[in-house]
Amino acid sequence: MADLEPDSKPGNDRDARAAARLLAVQALYQMDIAKTPLENIIKEFVSHRLDVSMDGVDMPEGDAAYFEKILRGVVENQTPIDRQIDDCLSKNWHLARLDSTLRAILRCGVFELTYGGDAPTGVLVSQYTDIAHAFFDGPEGGMANALLDRVGKGAAPDANLSGTQTLE
Repeated sequence: MADLEPDSKPGNDRDARAAARLLAVQALYQMDIAKTPLENIIKEFVSHRLDVSMDGVDMPEGDAAYFEKILRGVVENQTPIDRQIDDCLSKNWHLARLDSTLRAILRCGVFELTYGGDAPTGVLVSQYTDIAHAFFDGPEGGMANALLDRVGKGAAPDANLSGTQTLE
């Protein structure tokens, strides 16, 4: 798994937030695929997953409050978040065509960049891009980077990303 927070010391708040971001992506994916209700997913992750290693990789314990903030924020703002993502995709692409994991990554990233992140834009874009690269070997990581960078810079929504056609 990619290093989600370069230059950070084990056990600090930045590590806990990086872990919370990864866990929020996984929780959104589970909500999308299994149709697990928000309250159930929060309970499950806070009780059983915030302090567990993943795929044999030791992870810092996730920040439960930050994890919940991201999840609730994405759910409460999903329509404008999805619209913002769609506006950044090429005209032949729509959010519904993207892989469920990539949708979860983009939704979490756009939420933090637009509504709730107190981390610098570069850190958020980098961490969510690292998460995308951890899950995908193809062009999805670059696409996540370009889209989140555009959102982070506040680019006009009609300035569609080029190159996303490679995700067909």
